[in-house]
Amino acid sequence: MASGLTRGQLTVLASACAVAVSAVYGGQPVLEVAGADLGFTDGALGWLVAAGQLGYLIGLVLLVPLGDLHDRRRLITTHLLLIAVGTATAAVAPSGAVAIAGLAVAGLFATVVQTTVAYVAAVSPVGERGRNIGIVTSGVVIGILGVRVIAGLLGELTDWRMIYLVIAGSCVVLAFAARRGLDPDVRATRARYGRAVSEMGRLFVTDPLLRSRGVIAFFLFASFGTLWSGLAPVLAAAPWHFGTTVIGLFGLAGLTGALGAARAGRWSDKGRAPSITTWSLALLAGSWLLIGHAESSLWPLIVGIVVLDFAVQAVHVSSQHLLTVAHPGRSSGVIGVYMACYSLGSALGAVTTTLVYTAAGWPATGLLGGAYAVLGLLVAVLTRRSTRPDAHADRADIRPQPVADIGCRT
Repeated sequence: MASGLTRGQLTVLASACAVAVSAVYGGQPVLEVAGADLGFTDGALGWLVAAGQLGYLIGLVLLVPLGDLHDRRRLITTHLLLIAVGTATAAVAPSGAVAIAGLAVAGLFATVVQTTVAYVAAVSPVGERGRNIGIVTSGVVIGILGVRVIAGLLGELTDWRMIYLVIAGSCVVLAFAARRGLDPDVRATRARYGRAVSEMGRLFVTDPLLRSRGVIAFFLFASFGTLWSGLAPVLAAAPWHFGTTVIGLFGLAGLTGALGAARAGRWSDKGRAPSITTWSLALLAGSWLLIGHAESSLWPLIVGIVVLDFAVQAVHVSSQHLLTVAHPGRSSGVIGVYMACYSLGSALGAVTTTLVYTAAGWPATGLLGGAYAVLGLLVAVLTRRSTRPDAHADRADIRPQPVADIGCRT
């Protein structure tokens, strides 16, 4: 296997990422329907989204470090099964509190995505690491955006609860596929769990590259969350009055843009990651000039969605490539820190969007999303020279080492 992974294995890994993140984002197209059924007020709807994202944040701190200590194949299998438990709980929830608890559990173990990215980085040759990360993280995009189409359709044909039952069943199937289809990723456990967790915080404080990429991810996904957490109420209201199926179809526009950025991994393999970040964040900011017209015209909105999701995915892939190259022996922990910033940004976008939209309407929400994008661009420009990956690579991790030992150095 020239790439270290077969096409079938990459498919299983990308699918696992897609299903895992769909557990966090799957309810967004039917947010109003689910909220009404569970007794939520309009201003509190954002918590149905934020519950999974906050659970995700906790998982990034407590669960992702396990990937640098134990067999990642076993972790992938176990965490997929536990996502199934969380989403099944949400599907049968009799109240808002139970639904939030189930979604929080699903979000907690949806951090299997980071374990999967670290697995791919560990078994891929350096020259193809960006390509493989790009392929697998395309599964994340399919999960976040593609589930909107499926959720919208299921929400209209059946019930919002069916969405989570489908996700739970898919997680069980993929757990068995991962167990049977992936190679073990065994390592000698020489580091302690407590030390691995504390190392994550130390790296954020001491590593300029990780700190810069983390702050960029925070603003990047706050902007992303502003769009996708706030779009459903806009399209359901006047003058559009769209149902959940049509609202879900807008995910196809985002999916088109995001998959168009799949080549960002190949560009990163050629050393272009810093420039990819800068011009993609500029595109992200510009996309809000189009998205802001959502209440008056659909074509600018659709184009804006394509541009926004292209930009977000390009930055996301290039950032993960830079970080795994700089810290190949601690990829789980480093990606965990980076994704903690992502999760905080997503939760911020979900909560602030519903508050701003309720108080001031969509034009103010558009300004909010654009402001997050501009702040991310400013961070990228101001830190570009001081965060060259070659200047901050973990020299102890650059030495060639067997896959079984990757992640053991402390």
